[in-house]
Amino acid sequence: MGKRSAGLLLFRRSGRTPRQIEVLLVHPGGPFWKNKDAGAWSIPKGLIEDREDPLAAARREFQEETGIVTEGDFLPLGEARQSSAKTVIAWAVEQDIDPEAIRSNTCSVEWPPKSQQMIEFPEIDRAGWFDLDAALIKILSGQTVFLDRLKTILAASLETKSHL
Repeated sequence: MGKRSAGLLLFRRSGRTPRQIEVLLVHPGGPFWKNKDAGAWSIPKGLIEDREDPLAAARREFQEETGIVTEGDFLPLGEARQSSAKTVIAWAVEQDIDPEAIRSNTCSVEWPPKSQQMIEFPEIDRAGWFDLDAALIKILSGQTVFLDRLKTILAASLETKSHL
């Protein structure tokens, strides 16, 4: 079985109507991603450990990468296959956090490649809230499906509420 990751897509309602939402995306740290923006952002995610529940992994990874504990109703967004052949399983949860409060864990990598020199850097170097149109430009192409699925779920939820 290929590598599997799990992650969370936080969203919040913005503007004057419940249909206006923003999603939280994170930018990977390190020298490779330093000058990349469009198509470089991601949902906070990480590898699922052996025998670990995928939602528990998503919550653990979110906390490791942001320093923030997530609470709420987790909406399954299904799976997506990344260009790296990794499968990502995601959930959405409504929670408003301050991107400036994020404190990421660190990781080490050999840099420059084949130099035998290790550098340490934050796993994510920044986070931000984006409306869905902006998020579609920022997010890795393999994760756009999660934005589409969230939009569909929230539209269906609003439709159901309007019929009550």
